[in-house]
Amino acid sequence: MHRFFVDKNQIEDGKIIILNNDVRHIRDVLRLKLGEDIEVSCEEIAYICVIEQILKNKVITKIRDKQIGNHESKVEISLFQGLAKGNKMEMIFQKATEIGVKSFYPVATHRSVVKINDIKKEQNKLDRWNSIVEEAAKQSKRDLIPKVYGIINFSEMINILKNETNIIVPYEEERVATIKEELLKIKEGRINIIIGPEGGFEESEISILKSIGGKIVTLGPRILRTETAGLVTATIVLYELGDLGVI
Repeated sequence: MHRFFVDKNQIEDGKIIILNNDVRHIRDVLRLKLGEDIEVSCEEIAYICVIEQILKNKVITKIRDKQIGNHESKVEISLFQGLAKGNKMEMIFQKATEIGVKSFYPVATHRSVVKINDIKKEQNKLDRWNSIVEEAAKQSKRDLIPKVYGIINFSEMINILKNETNIIVPYEEERVATIKEELLKIKEGRINIIIGPEGGFEESEISILKSIGGKIVTLGPRILRTETAGLVTATIVLYELGDLGVI
């Protein structure tokens, strides 16, 4: 059954009104018909709805059933991802959404190859990334759409993280501390995964992350690309904390 997301103001009197790009998708791409059922998610509540009308600018559905969504992890992960070239960021956001990451912060660090200094270009990137995340959330039956925040620099990231308790930083130069060991010490609250860009972190950046309580860890003897490291780290976190592979 196809899943869509709506805002609370689109639900009224037992009806859910679907708007914007989802209308065209229902009508022209999926070619759904009157009387067919769809899933609609809002604020982590899943509604089973039947399509009553398909109009030019909206689809009107009637709620048949609802339940608390059960597709979200109890583990809240934020991924701070160093900017990467080409379509790598798109792949990172898509796959990390599928496995359960709840928010994303694109980060420009000292060694970032990608430089985005144009406001319009940045907004276009953010619109594209959020669209990819929404589609991935639909496909993977998420109960909410993760948020992609605006691009921040390293100092801005530190300001966001300085009051956080769970900061995991995979680093290719670390040889001793493993992610599994650090997860055994994890405290309640959000888990922040910090991934460097294609050039990696500078030692000075690692020192700053350590100074705010960042746990510098190794992911093993092989060097992972930036587009791989975040996905691997998030997967390990979810598995070790009892989300993946658990019914």
